[in-house]
Amino acid sequence: MSELHRFIFDGLPVRGMVVRLTDAWQEILRRRAGPTGAGAHPQAVRELLGEMAAAGVLMQGNIKFNGALVLQIFGDGPVKVAVAEVQSDLSLRATATVVGGVPAGASLSQLVNRGNQGRCAITLDPQDRLPGQQAYQGVVPLFGDRHEPLERLSEVLEHYMLQSEQLDTTLVLAADDRVAAGLLIQRLPVQGQNNLAGIGAQGSADAGGDAGGDVSREDCIGLDEHYNRISVLARSLQREELLTLDVDTILRRLFWEEPLLRFEPQVGDHGPRFACSCSRERVARMIRGLGQAEAEGILAERGHIEVGCDFCGQQYHFDPVDAAQIFSAPGGQPPVNPQVH
Repeated sequence: MSELHRFIFDGLPVRGMVVRLTDAWQEILRRRAGPTGAGAHPQAVRELLGEMAAAGVLMQGNIKFNGALVLQIFGDGPVKVAVAEVQSDLSLRATATVVGGVPAGASLSQLVNRGNQGRCAITLDPQDRLPGQQAYQGVVPLFGDRHEPLERLSEVLEHYMLQSEQLDTTLVLAADDRVAAGLLIQRLPVQGQNNLAGIGAQGSADAGGDAGGDVSREDCIGLDEHYNRISVLARSLQREELLTLDVDTILRRLFWEEPLLRFEPQVGDHGPRFACSCSRERVARMIRGLGQAEAEGILAERGHIEVGCDFCGQQYHFDPVDAAQIFSAPGGQPPVNPQVH
């Protein structure tokens, strides 16, 4: 069963989490490869998506944001976009759009950043938006400070966290067809609440927020000896260890000399699990957005409108009567029809 474990180092300004996605990750792959899905992704794409799903759970669990955290990678390689979405209750889904061939063992730059123009975006979409409130989005390139292409998703996200939170962060990620897993270690803020979630709610220093906390945290970047020591230990974790060892064994091997305090793990209904937020009503609204002329053109050509969810493979079928009801429903709301194919 998929699980998320939190821990802190007693008396030290360092916290951590370990996630292991098993059934949740396997369900995502099963739906993609199943009869209603679009077909299994190449191995390198599956591994990237698995790392993104694990990273999304770690980041959502870290900030405890009341809404959706959406992690996106997009660029000019065969992977046009890859998406992992994690809700506040840790339900998750992931998908990718792939155009063209993917070399075996392709690196991140080969997948999505051939011209060094790729980007990583993290969006925080509040569950209950206030009038006029917009989702917060941060975007970073897929290259480092010297414009060198970054070949690991973990490096991209560490760079993002450093820019957005001004906090040292260590990420170790790995995925195969059985497990998607990750380890996060982060230096705790010195003061204030201006982390990723706080920025989205309060605005950045440039937008009139409190810059004092940012400066004090920037001054501490890379200087805390406790975090640096624990980070070195975390980075010694090998891919096969992360994928095959249980969480107790991983933490014991890495931090057996450290004052580790662990919290109750989140599993089952309280832990990471697959869920898709698609619905017939949402698809109907999408068809309404196309316009009646476009919808009628599709009906004239095919006799029906068939829409499949890229995340879960669910197929939604609208015949001419269904389509007519979409555009004639009172109050601008599409009718509810339980028929799903």
